[in-house]
Amino acid sequence: MNLTGAGKVLLILFIAGLLGAGYYFLGPDPKKAITELTTKSPEGGPSASTTTESTASDESSSSASSESSAEATSTAGAFSYTAPEPVDGKLKGVVELGASGFNSFVVNIDKDKNWKLEHAEFGNSMVIENMASDYDIRIGLKRYIGNMMDHGVSGKDIHFVVSSGALKAEVTGKIIKVLKDMGYMVNTVTPDQEGSLGLKCALPASFNDKGFFTDIGSGNTKIAWSEGGAIKTLETYGAKYYEKGVADDKVYEEVGAMSKQVPKSKREICFIIGGVPFDLAKEVRNGKERYTVLKAAEAYKLDKAKSKAGGNIYKAVADATGCKTFVFDWDANFTIGFLLGLK
Repeated sequence: MNLTGAGKVLLILFIAGLLGAGYYFLGPDPKKAITELTTKSPEGGPSASTTTESTASDESSSSASSESSAEATSTAGAFSYTAPEPVDGKLKGVVELGASGFNSFVVNIDKDKNWKLEHAEFGNSMVIENMASDYDIRIGLKRYIGNMMDHGVSGKDIHFVVSSGALKAEVTGKIIKVLKDMGYMVNTVTPDQEGSLGLKCALPASFNDKGFFTDIGSGNTKIAWSEGGAIKTLETYGAKYYEKGVADDKVYEEVGAMSKQVPKSKREICFIIGGVPFDLAKEVRNGKERYTVLKAAEAYKLDKAKSKAGGNIYKAVADATGCKTFVFDWDANFTIGFLLGLK
C-alpha cells in the first residue's frame, strides 16, 4: 500500500493513539503508582502512612504514660514461690474469736510443719448474733463446731484463739466462759505473740534471711522478723487509729521509726496480712493465686477511712524500710501459726 506523506503521518498518529489507550486501560494505575511512590520509604522501611499512625500512637502512649507514671512504676509483679505440700499430714482446726465474728480454718499439717489450708470461713457473725444467754451461746457454738467436724476435724483437734483486740468485748468473755464449760481450751494471745505466730505462718523459712512480716490489723499493726535464732516483734497503730482522732502524720512518723528497726538485710521482701492488705490484694489478684504482690501504696486510690489509714501505715513501712516487694498471703493467719506451734 502506497501512502502519501500526509497518510503516513495520520497512520503514525493512529497507532500512537491505540498504544496510549491500551496503556491507559491495561497498564498500571497512575494514581496507585503515585500513591506508592509517595508512601514507600527507601530501603523497605515503614510507609509514610504507617509512620504517621505510629507517631500518633507513640504520642498518645507517651501522654498516657506521663499521666499514670506512678502506677506504671509500681505495677504488681508475679511471685513464683510455691509452698511445700504436707506429707501424711493431720487435719486440725482453729477458730479466731472476735467481737463481731469468727474466722475459722481447717489446716492439714505434717510432722515437718508443712501445711495447707483446706477450708476457711471469714467474718462469720452468725455465731454470736442474738446470743443473749449462755444457752444461746452454747447452741450456736455446738453448731459451729459441728460444721468444722464435717470437714474431717476431730473435736479434740479444734482450738480457740482470742485475738488481743477482741478481749475487751463483753460478748467475747461470755463465749470464753461457755467454751471452757464445754471442755475446750481457749487461748488468749498478746500483740507480741500475734506478731510471732503470724511470722511463723506467713514467712517461709527460705525467706528468713532476707524478709520480714507485717500484719496491719484494725486495732494494731505487728511487725516481726527473725534475728539470732529468736523472733523480734513490734506493735504500733492499727488501721482504725482515725477513730481516736490521731493524725495521719503522727502515725506515719511512729510507724516509720519503728519499721527502721528491721535489719537492712531483712528488707528485701515483706510478707503481709491483715484486713486492709486483703482489700489491696483483691485489686491485683491473678485468679486464685495464693501469693499476690501488692502495688506501691501511692498507686492505690483509697476512699474509705479505714482503707486510707491502713494505706498510710503500709506506706510508712515501705518508705522506712525501702522494701519494694510486699507479698500478701491469702491463706495465712496468726492462728495457723498457733497450730504450727502445737506438738
